[in-house]
Amino acid sequence: MAKAKRMRSTKAKAQGGRAIHSRLRAKPSARRRVGATGHKPAAKRAPKKQRFVVSHHDPNAFKAGLRRYAQYRDLGIAAATNGLARAHVIKMIPPCDPAEVSKRHYHDVDFQMVYVLRGWIKGEYEGEVVTMREGSCWLQPPKIKHTVLDYSDDCELLEVILPADFETVEL
Repeated sequence: MAKAKRMRSTKAKAQGGRAIHSRLRAKPSARRRVGATGHKPAAKRAPKKQRFVVSHHDPNAFKAGLRRYAQYRDLGIAAATNGLARAHVIKMIPPCDPAEVSKRHYHDVDFQMVYVLRGWIKGEYEGEVVTMREGSCWLQPPKIKHTVLDYSDDCELLEVILPADFETVEL
């Protein structure tokens, strides 16, 4: 068996296998420099210093925040990342009052992801009406104009936003 492997290896070398292998090795390093999309990666900035943080469930940790119809439980991510990101659990206050919640707005952010922990929430995102239910997750692109239309009495959301401090603009 060892002799057969040696013979195949010798045969591959004789047929130029080594040169082909060398050319193949050169491509991955070029891909690393240029990237899979063919674009050079942006120059890296020094990352903000981060520290380990834990936030355990505490039903008494919800406080008033951005909206009067919602309470927020800060998860400590903004402080731990020196403002790089914010994460909080949002508990919607029942009952939903469309006259109060249905104010069109956008957030001046780099990234915003929302995940439904409990209940459901209905919103309009630049003309598309969507109901998100427990387990639904969505990405709100920067400055997407949207309106909260309705939510269940038990609605709770997890929201992750970059950067931690951002502006909300009502339209």
